[in-house]
Amino acid sequence: QVQLVESGGGLVQAGGSLRLSCVGSISIFNQMGWYRQAPGNQREFVATITSGGTTNYADSLKGRFTISRDNAKNTVYLQMNSLKPEDTAVYYCKGRTSYYVDYWGKGTLVTVSS
Repeated sequence: QVQLVESGGGLVQAGGSLRLSCVGSISIFNQMGWYRQAPGNQREFVATITSGGTTNYADSLKGRFTISRDNAKNTVYLQMNSLKPEDTAVYYCKGRTSYYVDYWGKGTLVTVSS
């Protein structure tokens, strides 16, 4: 059974940084991504990275967030800098196979205090 497990969330002050991790069998996925869902909002796209290392970001997050992967550790990371209160959300990891089947983790909560 495919599992993706996120970690690294927590409480941080505005301006601080966090690094999220997503551990799983990432080699089976063509694309890995991070998404987030704030209270009362729909889940939104944050960033993706392909098996070849091509990255894509939500325009509003470019320059502050960085996605990366370590295939040897079966881990995808999301480095988040200069965090703002509006970044508060549950962050989810997603893996997409070559057949466009998506697998989701259960999420990790990030809370940014002002």
